[in-house]
Amino acid sequence: MTPFSRSLSLLLLCLPGLALAQLNHEPVRRDVLQETINLDGVIEAVQQSTVSAQTSGTVQRLPFDVDDSVEAGELIVQLEDSEQQARLNQARGSLQEAESNFGNARRQFERIEEVHEQGFVSQQDFDQARNNLSTARARLESARAAVEEAEQELEYTRVVAPYSGILTERHVEIGESVRPGQPLLSGLSLEQLRVVVELPQQYASRVREERQARITLDDGRVLESGRMTFYPYADPETHTFRLRLALNEPEGALFPGMLVKVGVPAGERSALWIPASSLVQRSELRAVYVVGEGDRPRLRQIRTGVRDNGRIEVLAGLSEGERVVTNPTELDDTERQPGAENNASSDRERNP
Repeated sequence: MTPFSRSLSLLLLCLPGLALAQLNHEPVRRDVLQETINLDGVIEAVQQSTVSAQTSGTVQRLPFDVDDSVEAGELIVQLEDSEQQARLNQARGSLQEAESNFGNARRQFERIEEVHEQGFVSQQDFDQARNNLSTARARLESARAAVEEAEQELEYTRVVAPYSGILTERHVEIGESVRPGQPLLSGLSLEQLRVVVELPQQYASRVREERQARITLDDGRVLESGRMTFYPYADPETHTFRLRLALNEPEGALFPGMLVKVGVPAGERSALWIPASSLVQRSELRAVYVVGEGDRPRLRQIRTGVRDNGRIEVLAGLSEGERVVTNPTELDDTERQPGAENNASSDRERNP
């Protein structure tokens, strides 16, 4: 007998006489264990973008800096707008001229139309007046479009935040000349977040079928997830599929770039289970009180596996149907075999 076996023999001594009626007990049950693998996922913002210049100009104002919070619609870049303002003024002048010409052409056409019906004007003069009216109307529409375009160009000199969020990068400085399409600022929103994880090829089919995933933070908190999105292709180098999980996080405690654990189903197997409350832990010892002959609880060492919803998997030491005490704290030290645990501890110290 090994030193540890001698120590365990002392721990397995029968407890002297605590009535079974005073103890709660449950049988060891066999059930299916859904095996999972934990993958590293990264939190990212759903809305993250770079705003670019839509007109040319010189950067005049940058009201916010990197890491500043902005609200949707707030001014984040102001370009020098004298050129755009001049174009707008010119377009408005052309519009006034076009409106005046259209008014004259319409009045002229109305006069000719009236006398044409009385037979005092030739068909040629009538057609000419009608064509002049159509031309004036077309020029008026063109002038209006030019004003709208000039107003839009002027509006482009004011760049506003497309949504509420945080600025993450600034690509220009005050005084710098920009052209259409040039990046100005980058930012992201914290209101909508998701988790992105690379799913190994061998687990992809099962996850697609079961559509289950468990997202856990380092502190053990489980996050509520929403819709799953599977990328329809694998990475040719890593042979993994990208999986996206929408997050519902009302507390605002999550930020893009954080790492989380994503548990996905990997398979099923049969396992023995006991209530978590029945486990007795003493240093490295894992044991339970088994109700045996004479309805007396005896301490027995076991080897445990995973924990799942208030129960513990038993890898060795118990058989299906055996009864275990679920309230072992009721077994007071004074009711145990005197000196058993102390002797076992001393024996372990003498025989490491």
